[in-house]
Amino acid sequence: MDALAAAPEDRIIFDLPGIEEGYEALLRELPGVAVRFAMKACPVDEVLTLLARRGCGVDAAGPAEVEQALRAGVPIERMHYGNTVKSDRNIADAFRLGIRDFATDSLEDVRAVAVHAPGSRVFCRLATTGEGALWGLSNKYGCSPEDAVAILETARDLGLTPAGLSVHVGSQQMTADAWQGAFDRIADVLTALAARGIRLDHVNLGGGLPARGYHDKHGRPLDPPMDKIFTVIREGMARLGAIPGHRLGFVVEPGRHLVADHGAIRAHVSRLSARGRPDGERRHWLYLSCGKFNGLYEMDQLQYRLVFPTHPGAPSVSAVVAGPTCDSDDAYSHEDGLVQVPADLASGDPVWVLSCGAYATSYMTQGFNGFGPLPYVCVDDRGEGA
Repeated sequence: MDALAAAPEDRIIFDLPGIEEGYEALLRELPGVAVRFAMKACPVDEVLTLLARRGCGVDAAGPAEVEQALRAGVPIERMHYGNTVKSDRNIADAFRLGIRDFATDSLEDVRAVAVHAPGSRVFCRLATTGEGALWGLSNKYGCSPEDAVAILETARDLGLTPAGLSVHVGSQQMTADAWQGAFDRIADVLTALAARGIRLDHVNLGGGLPARGYHDKHGRPLDPPMDKIFTVIREGMARLGAIPGHRLGFVVEPGRHLVADHGAIRAHVSRLSARGRPDGERRHWLYLSCGKFNGLYEMDQLQYRLVFPTHPGAPSVSAVVAGPTCDSDDAYSHEDGLVQVPADLASGDPVWVLSCGAYATSYMTQGFNGFGPLPYVCVDDRGEGA
């Protein structure tokens, strides 16, 4: 809060000690699990360097992310190529950089890995339903259990090492049942692989661990059952570890779970206005200096919490919160996403947007509609810019 109050202009502020504390807490909940930060959630060099120094690795989605992680100090042996969508050139470039672990979910992809990254290790991503998550991720990625067996058999025949299985239960997963269902599916595939003489060495449980500081798109606080989620994960790992034929380690790929609640934006009010609607109702609109295209991309599924530091306890009105661009999608839900805001807000008043450390930098455009991406600063444990 001190850094937000001190900021003279709009910017994103990342709390490095908070991110470090979240990482250490995750290790306590899941002891012995290898953590590979999903860097797409926060491709900020200072964050990558901090996590690398604590022993964290990286889930990279392409050669450019591999290169950035290497520059930030992440050892190549603590990285894998977690994107199942990749061209021949992507594979070859990652292999040249030293990547030896590749995700896959199709026969076409695993054959390309065999050609352009010979002798590498592959882990096969299983599809999940995505139920219970704000973003299900159930369509573009993952294959059936039957496909996974065929893919890993093919990998073995092509001289690759069939090393693991992976899942992703959906981003901002709000239920423990999603992980239970994933463990059921993984167990079936592990049993089928063992019967075919394929011995895996790890299971990658992917991302999906939620942040705690969001409101849903109706303005209700999201309260993920973290204790239950971690209990189900620990029990599931023990269950998979007991399946004969494999000696399994475990990997997780947290993104938003580590950074979302430790990033905030210092923005300002562009305008608070009121307009009549065709149905005769009068509606207030709060336009901020940042929105969907420069820092708050996920406002379609959630509400970021707002603080108005110069208006404590002021009378309020219900308003739609929107960004500054000339685009109708740059807003919270027009019907269900009304927010109580001070009635006397004026253009230029500061606004603090909380729990927006995930995807705030990575989803920004390079100046959509003339509104440029926000700069960022990282704050260390002394409250100073890093």
